[in-house]
Amino acid sequence: MSESLSCGAFVGVERRTGTGTAPGTFGELLQGVLPDGRHFLVTLPITRGTSAEFRWEPDTTGLTVVPDDRHKAARLTARMFERFAAPGGGVLTLRSDLLPGKGMASSSADLVASARAVGDALGISLRSRDIEDLLRGIEPSDGVMHPGAVAFYHREVRLRERLGELPPLTIVGIDEGDEIDTIAFNRITHQFPASERAAYAALLDTLGAAVRARDVSTIGQVATASALRNQRLCPKRMLEPLVGVCEDVGGAGIAAAHSGTVLGILLDERDPAYPDRLAAAVRACTELGTVSIDHTGRPAGARTGRA
Repeated sequence: MSESLSCGAFVGVERRTGTGTAPGTFGELLQGVLPDGRHFLVTLPITRGTSAEFRWEPDTTGLTVVPDDRHKAARLTARMFERFAAPGGGVLTLRSDLLPGKGMASSSADLVASARAVGDALGISLRSRDIEDLLRGIEPSDGVMHPGAVAFYHREVRLRERLGELPPLTIVGIDEGDEIDTIAFNRITHQFPASERAAYAALLDTLGAAVRARDVSTIGQVATASALRNQRLCPKRMLEPLVGVCEDVGGAGIAAAHSGTVLGILLDERDPAYPDRLAAAVRACTELGTVSIDHTGRPAGARTGRA
């Protein structure tokens, strides 16, 4: 963590405004438990996300968050003021394209964007691992403070490894409805026998090699395998029909929110047949529910920070 600053470091400063962004995710490419018993996930960052603006007012007191139901962002902001001995207060405003409870990292994106906005206003450069440290103890995190696809210990809020930037993908998604409380889900104790933990380790190795090789076919195969394995933990009634649609339209595989409600077909945007596959996937998915279309990448103007 960057060294705490004394109050004297802020003497004479005027009100300043800082901004920050963070991407959401479309579920996870892979999620499970490794042989050492540690829970992990692999991120699937998309261009939808959260933007934050923090107006720092050094000569006032009190912190306000808009919307006022973002209690975790308020807790994080207060933690940063205490950590860096910053005077005054301010107003944090969040704007998000992500619905809560869907498994799209809406809460993590709020927190990461908030940390960047507050740090920007206070003149503090935050590294990705600094943001991990600030979030640890508030909630499990999806690893969206790191660029690209990463393997992440979400319950520990700790990076395992960077896998690299994903190839350009489109996710044609459907939402099964309702919401899932991710924090409550992560408190549930699930049993993973040694054979299953070994299988997750093998899938992680395969996925890491596929991301580095930009091998969309293998990325999709691993994502589908993970979605199917997750059925005993958080079953999706639409998974089987969506797998059928994916096969029919020539998609690469299925991405699932392992503790959420969304599922999607992965399409390779570099494929010459991509426009036809996209149109066919949208038509077929419309018969299953409301369709969303997402793309891998970062929100416009995203700042990802240093390692």
